[in-house]
Amino acid sequence: MDNDDEFLEESTERGSDELLSDDDLRLPEGASPLVRLHAVRAWLTRRQQEASIEIGAAALTLQEMLENTQPEARLRRREREMLAERLQQTQQHFQTAQQRLNAYEEAAALLEEYVTHTTPGPRLLVEYYLALENIIQASLQEDPDDQSPRLQVLFDVLHRVEHVSVSYEDD
Repeated sequence: MDNDDEFLEESTERGSDELLSDDDLRLPEGASPLVRLHAVRAWLTRRQQEASIEIGAAALTLQEMLENTQPEARLRRREREMLAERLQQTQQHFQTAQQRLNAYEEAAALLEEYVTHTTPGPRLLVEYYLALENIIQASLQEDPDDQSPRLQVLFDVLHRVEHVSVSYEDD
């Protein structure tokens, strides 16, 4: 295979991943279970990349804020309070993005466990869905008021599995 063929294959795969990771993806009724699985994988990969970018942006913002901070003695009390509040908000955003990335990685690892230990076919995503539901229920039993980024991500993943598992007739 020459370089042109490799590039075409790589860009085709990347293009199909972009299509399959689209939030508004509508798979036809006859879509194979492997296409549905690939749609979940592509979506998880895209979400992990987005969370990584969010972490990087928050880290860069924190770094810039710390580098551009004047010595505390020069700042007025109100300016110090505002700076401390902005720093705290940025740190919280950074931590939330990290928790989201960890949750997407957890969901992807769980999916790969099911791929490894389950017979390929329509049952795979059903069993994965049930496992996600069990994790969510266990978290909610432990803390009924849980609004953590992790739990929100798991709900998003659950919704994605539902979305790609539903068949749409051609319009």
